Amino acid sequence: MTDITPGILMIIAAVFVPYLPHHIRQIFMLGAIALSAFSLSAGAGIHWSVSVLGQELILHNADNLTLPFGIIFHIAAALNVIYGWHEKKAMEHTAGLAYAGAAIAAVHAGDLITLFIWWEATAITSVFLILASGTERANKAAMRYLLVQVASGVMLLAGASLYWREVGSLAFGAMELGSLGTWLIFLAFGIKAAFPLLNGWLQDAYPEATILGTVMLSAFTTKLAIYAFARGFAGTEYLIWIGAAMTAFPVFFAVIENDLRRVLAYSLNNQLGFMIVAIGIGTELAINGAVAHAFAHIIYKALLFMSIGSVMYRVGTAKATELGGLYKSMPLTMIFCIIGAMSISAFPLFSGFTAKAVIMKAVGYEGLVFVYLVLLAASAGVLHHSGIKIPYFTFFGHDSGLRPKEAPFNMLAAMAIASVLCIAIGVMPTQFYQILPYSLDYQPYDASHIVGQFQLVIFAMLAFTFLMRFGFYPPEIVSTVLNSDWIYRRLIPRMGSPVLAAANKLSVMGNNIIVSSAKKIMSGTLYVYQHPLTGPVAPGPAAIALLALLMSVLLLVNLFS
Repeated sequence: MTDITPGILMIIAAVFVPYLPHHIRQIFMLGAIALSAFSLSAGAGIHWSVSVLGQELILHNADNLTLPFGIIFHIAAALNVIYGWHEKKAMEHTAGLAYAGAAIAAVHAGDLITLFIWWEATAITSVFLILASGTERANKAAMRYLLVQVASGVMLLAGASLYWREVGSLAFGAMELGSLGTWLIFLAFGIKAAFPLLNGWLQDAYPEATILGTVMLSAFTTKLAIYAFARGFAGTEYLIWIGAAMTAFPVFFAVIENDLRRVLAYSLNNQLGFMIVAIGIGTELAINGAVAHAFAHIIYKALLFMSIGSVMYRVGTAKATELGGLYKSMPLTMIFCIIGAMSISAFPLFSGFTAKAVIMKAVGYEGLVFVYLVLLAASAGVLHHSGIKIPYFTFFGHDSGLRPKEAPFNMLAAMAIASVLCIAIGVMPTQFYQILPYSLDYQPYDASHIVGQFQLVIFAMLAFTFLMRFGFYPPEIVSTVLNSDWIYRRLIPRMGSPVLAAANKLSVMGNNIIVSSAKKIMSGTLYVYQHPLTGPVAPGPAAIALLALLMSVLLLVNLFS
C-alpha cells in the first residue's frame, strides 16, 4: 500500500462516487483520502517506477519536500468533503476528489513526463468545478480556464522534450534557466502560479465556480505550482522580483472589487507572491518559509472562502454592496471568518504569523531592503482587504436587513476544524516547523517581531477607520474589474482589429486576382479545346493561347536546366 503513489486511490475512488448513496458517498470519500494519506508513511525514496521506451518514469518519489505538501493536500481534501457534505450533486464530489488526487500524485512525480500527466489531470478535473455552476458566465470562464491550463501543460511537455534532448534525462529536479527547454518549463509553472499578466484566469474562474468548487480550487492548483518551483527553480533570482510584483499589484484591485470571492482571489495572488520571493532566494531558511506559508495559506484561505461561501449559500450573493449586518444571524460564521482574517493578517498567535515570519527573516538575512519594504507594504495591503474588508462588509458595515439562518452544521464543522488548525499552528510553531523540508531552529515570538507586527496591524486598522470615517474609502459599486485581463480582452482586440481588417482586405484582393486569372486561363484553354487547329492556320485567340502555353513551357525548361 505504501508503494502506491498517494492520490491514485482517490482518483480511482472518484469513479465510484456517482453510484453511491449520498451519506455513504461522503464516508467513502473520507476513507479514500485516509488510505491515500497512509501512503505518506512510506518514507523518503523512490517507491514506484516503470520503464517506458528506455526511459525510467518515477511515479512515486518521496522526500522532505513532498511530505508537507502531501500532508496539507490531504487535509484540504478532507475539509472539502466535510464542507460539502450537504451537497447531493455527484459532479462536484467526483471532480473534487479526482482533482485533489491528481494534485497529490503530481507532487510525488519524480520525472517531467509523469508530472505532465498529473499536471493536465488537475486542469481537466478542476474545470468541472466551474462548469457545475451552470451559468453562462461560469461556462465561458471554464473554457478560458481550461484553455490557459492546457496551454501550461503543452509548454511543460514541450519544455520537458527539449530538456531531455539537452541533458539526456527526464528527472524532475533542480534546473538552471538558460535554454529554451528550461524557459518553457519555467513559463508553464508561472502560468499555474498566476504570474503578473498571466493571472487573469484565477480571478476570472475561481469566483464563478460553485461554492464548494471555489474552496477546492483555492487549495491545489497554485500550490502545486509553488511546489514545482521549489523543486525545480529554487534560487532563481528572477523569482524574487516576480514575487515582489505579485505581492503588490493585486492589492489595488482588491480594494475596489465588489465581489468578495474575487477579493479573496486577488488576496490569494498576493500571498503566492510571498512564496515565490522565498523560492527565488533559495536558501534553506527561505524554502522553509515558502513551504510553511503554503501550508498555512491553504488552511486560512480555505477558511475565508468557506465563510464567504456559507454566507453565499444562505443569502445567494457575495457582493459587498448587498451584504452587511449578518453578525446578528450568523455569529459562528462571523467568528470563523475573523479567525481566518487574523491568520492571513499574520496576527500573533495565528498561523500566518508563524509562517510569514520565516519568509521575512530570510529576506532580511539576504539584505534585500527594497524587497523587504515591498513585502511589508503588501502585508499592510492584505491586512486591509482580507483582514478588515472581508469581515467588515460581510458581517458589519451597513445593515442589509438580511437575517438568514446560520450555516449548515457540516459547513460549521469544516470551518471549526480549519480554525483550530490556524490557532494550533500559531501557538505551537516549533511543532509546525518539524514537518518543513529543512531543520529550523527559529522562534517567531521575539519582542521586535511581535511589536513590529502589532504596529502594522494597528496602522492598517487606523488607516481603514480614517478612510471610512472621512469618506475617502473607494465606494463599493457593482462593477467588473478586469485587472491584467484588460490587455487580452480590450487592448489586443482594439489594436489587432485594424490589422486583421487590412489583412482580410488584402486576402480578398489576392483571392479575386487569382480567381480572375484562373478564369481567363480556363476560358482560353476551353476555347483551344473547342476550336482545334486546322492545318497551318489557327484562329487568333487559339493562337495567342497556344503561344502563351509554349512560352510558359520554354520558361520552365530554362529555369530547371
